[in-house]
Amino acid sequence: MRVLSKILFALSCTVTVQSAFAQQASDGVVKIGILNDQSGVYADFGGKSSVEAARMAVQDFGGKVLGVPVEIVSADHQNKPDVAASIARQWYDTEKVDAIMELTTSSVALAVQGLSKDKKKITITTGAATSDLTGKQCTPFGFHWAYDTHALAVGTGGALVENGGNKWFFLTADYAFGYSLEEQTSKFVKSKGGQVLGSVRHPLAATDYSSFLLQAQSSGANVIGLANAGLDTANAIKQAAEFGITQGGTRLAALLFTLAEVKGLGLKAAQGLTLTEGWYWDQSDENRAFAKKFQEKTGRMPNMIHMGTYSAVMQYLKAVEKAGTDATEPVAKLLHEMPVQDVFAKNGKVLPNGRMVYDMYLFQVKKPEESKSDWDMYKQLAKVPGDQAYLSLAESGCQLTQ
Repeated sequence: MRVLSKILFALSCTVTVQSAFAQQASDGVVKIGILNDQSGVYADFGGKSSVEAARMAVQDFGGKVLGVPVEIVSADHQNKPDVAASIARQWYDTEKVDAIMELTTSSVALAVQGLSKDKKKITITTGAATSDLTGKQCTPFGFHWAYDTHALAVGTGGALVENGGNKWFFLTADYAFGYSLEEQTSKFVKSKGGQVLGSVRHPLAATDYSSFLLQAQSSGANVIGLANAGLDTANAIKQAAEFGITQGGTRLAALLFTLAEVKGLGLKAAQGLTLTEGWYWDQSDENRAFAKKFQEKTGRMPNMIHMGTYSAVMQYLKAVEKAGTDATEPVAKLLHEMPVQDVFAKNGKVLPNGRMVYDMYLFQVKKPEESKSDWDMYKQLAKVPGDQAYLSLAESGCQLTQ
């Protein structure tokens, strides 16, 4: 009887320990999915470098949380919302992924955030821009890091209007991101006393922008707003140079352009462009040290998408650790409450609608003769305070419901 009692006691202790463990970290692992474009027009924008940024965050955190390993999984959504939703559903239902991040392409991010709301799973978007993610399609478990269309409109749009760029024509990507970016920037241009003379929409991954650029040129605009991203923006800039549009005094406003695209385009073609980013490698010793480690792993310097992904993973793991569990609701609650203080964001805060607010920066691309090294591409023109760059809960129209 004494032996049997000891066995039963040991079994009860094991069950108790296992029960406590299950309450802390489900499935014995915390699994984060990085879902983005890894082969298309936005592959340099985020792509596999964002996956590496996520892995760096896990490594810097220590590789474990709540005593269990942290695993990064990734997939290419091909910029297709149905493909992305299918992958996300499989990750949640079969592979037990706890949270999905990055989500380049606004239509993809909206689809996955909507699915994640139904599944009660956390998404942290760093690669998509539409402010609808924290506006009319906000959710209690959806967060938006790095940037959005409103911040880009305040940064790039405002600077050019205040410097004489008061007549705008838009070349807009024909999907949710492009519409949102054009709408936000148009409102801001008009509020500053500028005019919007027209717009034209082009398909994703277009190769010939000649007719669109000629329409913009003939409109009499002194600014052509490129409401697109990735290779679409780069190709439009190249062709604008070929047509002599910029030489004639018309400015190009790259409303979403990052260091990755500037590098791909080259300083000769990109010089003089004004753009907004939330981070630059040469702003501080801390940034330079991190960028050096990132470059050793990827062969490139990070942009705000890569850094936003690093920050999102790091903040998620901090919330899991503080909550003592990877359960969605307590982790989401802490993500709303905890300040963001890391190499990416200083004194960042998360609004009730899930928008992470931090300072953005207005940059101008250097001329080739101004650059002192391979990645020396920006000069900072201004800081855009976070409380100016982002919409509040009331302004966004978010109605949070579970």
